[in-house]
Amino acid sequence: MADAPEEAAEITSHAAALTVNLGTLSAARLEAMLASGREANRRGIPIVLDPVGAGASAFRQQAADLLLKEIRISAIRGNASEIRYLAGANAVCSGADVSEADVLSDATRAQSLEIAAELARKTGAVILMTGEQDLLTDGSSAYVIKNGHPMMSRITGSGCMLSAMTAAYLAVRPVQHTAAALTVLCAMGLAGELAAARLQPQDGNASFRRYLTDAVYNLTEQQLKEGASYEIFC
Repeated sequence: MADAPEEAAEITSHAAALTVNLGTLSAARLEAMLASGREANRRGIPIVLDPVGAGASAFRQQAADLLLKEIRISAIRGNASEIRYLAGANAVCSGADVSEADVLSDATRAQSLEIAAELARKTGAVILMTGEQDLLTDGSSAYVIKNGHPMMSRITGSGCMLSAMTAAYLAVRPVQHTAAALTVLCAMGLAGELAAARLQPQDGNASFRRYLTDAVYNLTEQQLKEGASYEIFC
């Protein structure tokens, strides 16, 4: 959470992983992100990029492009519109939410995976494209994650939460990025299922957000082993 250029690199030097999130972007925060990223690269600390709203404005476009140019990223976690934009594919980016034109489905899955794989090969990062279906690729292998629940799209911040969790999982498996990313996608999706199972008729998305946090906190290794659901695509 250090976004002051004066301390960003110093704070990063104490970290086991770094998340760079474009959510509340400013010139000073971009400067801090670059300083943090360079320090993380110098120390071999894995970096997760969350390109919130990439392509929604000229400034966000420039920031995303600069970060990918200047910093070696370990994983990129974004929705279909954000990933398509970074990959140079046609994308409709008007904010933090995925465009209806870019929503993942069975019909678009193969094309979306190829776009993500091209971005992985270009950047050297594993790509986590999240939505109704979560897709993962490192440019050679690819996975479709079956865990999840529609309520996860009805709260603000679930994507940012997943990006932070991805950094935590990479901190544990710093040289096994694909395995770490697959594990965290299954874990987050399963937590969404467990949270939804607790909802009562009078509950809304605020209750779901609380249950989701509880489910992540309480998730056990055994639950994850038994509940993880994914398909190896290639």
